[in-house]
Amino acid sequence: MPRQNGLRQSLGSPLIKNVLMSRVLLVGAGGIGCELLKNLVCSGFGSYTPTQTDAQEAQGSAPRKAEIVVIDLDTIDLSNLNRQFLFRKHHIKKPKAFVAKETASQFNPDVNIDAHHANIFDAQYSVEFFEGFDVVFNALDNLAARRHVNKMCLAANVPLIESGTTGFKGQVQPIRKGVTECYDCNPKPVQKTFAICTIRSTPSQPIHCIVWAKSYLFPELFGTSETEGAGTAEMAVTSEDNAKEVAKLQEEAKALKAIRDKMGTSDFARDVFNKVFRDDIERLRSMTEMWQSRKAPEPLKLDASSEDWVKQGQRASKQDQKVWTLLENISVFCCSIEALSSRMQAGEKVIEFDKDDKDTLDFVAAAANLRSHIFSIPVHSEWEIKQMAGNIIPAIATSNALTAGLCVLEAFKILRAQLPAADTATKSAANHSKSSDSKEELPLGGAKTVFLVSSSTERLIMPQGLAPPNPDCAVCSPVYAKLALPSSGQPKLRDLVELLKQRVGYEDFSITINEVIKYDPELHDNLEKSLADVGIDGQNSHFITVMDDDDEPKVDLVLSTTLQPAASDDSGVEVLHLIPDTIELPLKPKKEAPDEAANGVEEEPEPVLMPSNGAKRKRPAEDGGEAETANKRSKGNEGEPVVVEEDDGVILLD
Repeated sequence: MPRQNGLRQSLGSPLIKNVLMSRVLLVGAGGIGCELLKNLVCSGFGSYTPTQTDAQEAQGSAPRKAEIVVIDLDTIDLSNLNRQFLFRKHHIKKPKAFVAKETASQFNPDVNIDAHHANIFDAQYSVEFFEGFDVVFNALDNLAARRHVNKMCLAANVPLIESGTTGFKGQVQPIRKGVTECYDCNPKPVQKTFAICTIRSTPSQPIHCIVWAKSYLFPELFGTSETEGAGTAEMAVTSEDNAKEVAKLQEEAKALKAIRDKMGTSDFARDVFNKVFRDDIERLRSMTEMWQSRKAPEPLKLDASSEDWVKQGQRASKQDQKVWTLLENISVFCCSIEALSSRMQAGEKVIEFDKDDKDTLDFVAAAANLRSHIFSIPVHSEWEIKQMAGNIIPAIATSNALTAGLCVLEAFKILRAQLPAADTATKSAANHSKSSDSKEELPLGGAKTVFLVSSSTERLIMPQGLAPPNPDCAVCSPVYAKLALPSSGQPKLRDLVELLKQRVGYEDFSITINEVIKYDPELHDNLEKSLADVGIDGQNSHFITVMDDDDEPKVDLVLSTTLQPAASDDSGVEVLHLIPDTIELPLKPKKEAPDEAANGVEEEPEPVLMPSNGAKRKRPAEDGGEAETANKRSKGNEGEPVVVEEDDGVILLD
């Protein structure tokens, strides 16, 4: 096509045909996803129209359709419009995937786009679904979904291009089973939580007051009270919490719920203010042992009617980048309670905090600042509190655009590696950086992990060679295969055990389903149960982990379930079947014993750069008890950046 002439001159006709005929999956249509979809469409991915020659080469079967499949669960919010340029104001509340398809199709009507407003965890997106793609792109904003797509691509043996941004920083990481490290090869930190007694009784940082206002006070008044079973990921009862103190705090919540029943009266805001900023603080002051080494909190009292503060609060709340005075915080607090109460009276049964909802943000900002004032903690502007309360790092449109462009460049290299061997002229470009006497091709066509670095103005883009797989990674070190379930009959767990012994050569091994051990050499209780009874049904895709317990163990085997036609026994009855029929498992690499110094004392381990919260193997109890995890640590290579990923993106540590 004429619009691909420029790319054809740069990449060559064979590669461009591969691009046009490609079938790619894009998971996520947000900040990076919108830019990435636009780039894929403009580059011609998934725009090939089968010809009669293609049909003849397919030998009667329909040739595979070239297309871009987009999956996203979210709908469009107002806050998306400053960086997700496929969306406009009239698209708010519409599914992102559908609108992205509609808008992007206008750039190139020849591209086939299939949009799904769905969850990538849904059963329909099985291993077989992923096997139908040439490349998968991750443009997600949460850890769980990224890890899921990573595992599905490993099981399907499909290249994955992982990406993420944090402010001006970003990362693009190509992943392929057995070739590169996977997304889980490096440990990820857990989400930050705070002890409930720290939040409710002894705050010492601004974030403590913000979490108190957002996750405790606001839900108690306008959301779902914790006395009704609500919980929060930011406030958790820990071993550090005193049981009696937690009971006292629960009594306070019940008292606040009684005040909530007065909503709509003229004294509602004043009663709330005096309850949380006077009565509760005076109770804390009475516990003198808590304040022997720190300054005791100073309670506040509101005597005037809240109506006197509303107009002042309306003026003050417009100055969101100014640090409000104590009186301004009081006025904004009363004004926001008045606005939220009116919404509840108008029919909103539950109001949830949203950083882009001005009323809820005013309430949280004013309440947090008032509590900070009481505990002699520095106060902040509403703009600063918005970033902390929303747990966000500002998204930068240019970072998303650069990262999306790098994703497509790496995709070109991966597709180049998939060209037939005859296209040597095109593939030779992948090896331009090697010495003349080297005949080995670069992995994934020369693809690299690329970082966006804001610490240096001389070099914004920093490529890095692909790291090899971590042999101790519990996600990519196993061998992946399939277990075909019969369409009729009820196979038992015993049938699976016998199949593994015959086809794989296991002797002592264990079987884990849904992170719960169902069989091992000492656990035979489930052998006569059907696979459906132990958690494997034919309607959903499952992973079954088989671990060798011999003295010289083989690597783990991970089976994904499928309903493909199964093998039959001599009587014609369908039975369980492994795909492929023969599976060879290498031995696990032996761990080297730590070196000892000449004096017989072990050397002190070198300092680590990043702790691991992952586990090599999970062995939970039969009843679903918590698995014991062996904490591991990973040391970064000298001179190479270390990447730490959180739910909201990638953070680069130089």
